[in-house]
Amino acid sequence: MTIDSTMSERPLTITSLFRHGTSVHGQSSVATLGDGPVRRSDFTQVAEGAKRLAAALQRLGIRRGDVVGTLAWNNQEHLEAYLAVPSMGAVLHTLNLRLSPDQLTFVINHGGDRVILVDASVAPLLAAVLPRCPAVEHVVVIGEGEAGALGEAARYNELVSAEEPRFAWPELDERAAASMCYTSGTTGDPKGVVYSHRSVFLHSLAAWGQLELRNDDRLLAIVPMFHVNAWGLPYTGWMVGIDFVMPDRFLQPASLVRTIEEEGVTYSVGVPTVWNAILRHTDAHPSDLSSLRRVVVGGAAVPRTLMEAFRERHGLEIVQAWGMTETSPLGAVALPPKGVGSEEEWEYRSMTGRIVPGVELRIADDKGEVLPWDGKSAGEIEVRGPWVTAAYHRDPAPDRFHDGWLRTGDAGTVDHRGFVRITDRVKDVIKSGGEWISSVELENQLMAHPGVAEAAVIGVPDQRWDERPLACVVLKEAAPVTPEELSAFLAERVPRLWLPERWSFIDKIPKTSVDKFDKKALRARYAEGSLVVNELARAER
Repeated sequence: MTIDSTMSERPLTITSLFRHGTSVHGQSSVATLGDGPVRRSDFTQVAEGAKRLAAALQRLGIRRGDVVGTLAWNNQEHLEAYLAVPSMGAVLHTLNLRLSPDQLTFVINHGGDRVILVDASVAPLLAAVLPRCPAVEHVVVIGEGEAGALGEAARYNELVSAEEPRFAWPELDERAAASMCYTSGTTGDPKGVVYSHRSVFLHSLAAWGQLELRNDDRLLAIVPMFHVNAWGLPYTGWMVGIDFVMPDRFLQPASLVRTIEEEGVTYSVGVPTVWNAILRHTDAHPSDLSSLRRVVVGGAAVPRTLMEAFRERHGLEIVQAWGMTETSPLGAVALPPKGVGSEEEWEYRSMTGRIVPGVELRIADDKGEVLPWDGKSAGEIEVRGPWVTAAYHRDPAPDRFHDGWLRTGDAGTVDHRGFVRITDRVKDVIKSGGEWISSVELENQLMAHPGVAEAAVIGVPDQRWDERPLACVVLKEAAPVTPEELSAFLAERVPRLWLPERWSFIDKIPKTSVDKFDKKALRARYAEGSLVVNELARAER
């Protein structure tokens, strides 16, 4: 006899998350930084703003399935768009304001944006590309700044204030498109990932549990809302009823530290470069970070030294997480397993993270053969799951998918407990004399030196070894460090084969649009001879 489930089926949609947060957490707050006093609203007021925005977009001709772009910082209006656009059945397309003009033009046209909401502070960026975006019918400017270059653009406040907060949200298919993000396009054109209502709903639940957000948290989301849905936290935070602290465009270390102090921030998220800058600021200026109970850092490998420094100087726990645009992004979180000692704890915190429930992961070699979870066998990481993309928008890209799995482009290992260690991007692994050298591990070890602010390592051609590492190093102010000293420092920490002979001291490391080291730019500078390279005598191997 077959037994059927008795459970009702309700669509898993952003609309349902929106309704829950509004009805259960109406008194939770949203604070937005600005040039003057902090703007404050509660969830009820933000929900009313979202309803007015949906009505205004409908009046502009937006219908189910249409794409609405946002070129905006982290602020209340952007949060209203996050809630309104998918809930009305349209598709939210968060545009990365750090893309080059050509890339921005490409993603607007490729995504099919019909309306774009733009912060006044970045209006000139949009104005420069708009003539090449014929499908864009309306532009709506957020804020009071000058936006004359956009011509007859509507103003957000005027547009929404003319509407009543009584929008009737439609019933939606949970499989329908809800939002869209593009990869940063470090190689070739950016690729679009389209998230469904169902994937966002399930990802929000997973992030709630894995990142351990609480109703009494005050969240400062430094990660931009134009980057992978701000790691999904606008939806998770709304669902949980946290208080949002929105930094808008005020992302300098001094401003962020002051905001943490004045707003009593308990939880924050951002990339390692931001937290390195905050640490340097707090080292130079007396600061009080005691309100923070947790910081989640992702987007690039987090040096152990950074985590140790925050614990020692501020009693602050930094948790490393891993994901990508294609995984919504949460894929792994580096919380130590039960029963480990203090030194083992750091080993696990320094790993990429433990794969989260809902995401399946495997390691495959160059021939596509699946490798064991033994912590030693290295290959490309492949993933699949209900919030992992199975395709790209209008781009089949068969090389990025393998037998139903997403090929992440990350190389690494996984142990029997499900802890992943990413050793490098596949394209960044340095292949030297038949051995693989991890540029990420070299960078982390270099940044452990007290005189090093940042370090990026690239592979460069070598007649004898095919490739050798070139270390590009940014020193801290007044740090008289030599290549010989750094080489000796590394010699105690990495295999002899890994020690770079080539060193370049530079003022800053170029970054991508999402604040990762831009190694493509460094390779180009090396190839054109614009890097000053010091070469040490080659050691015997």
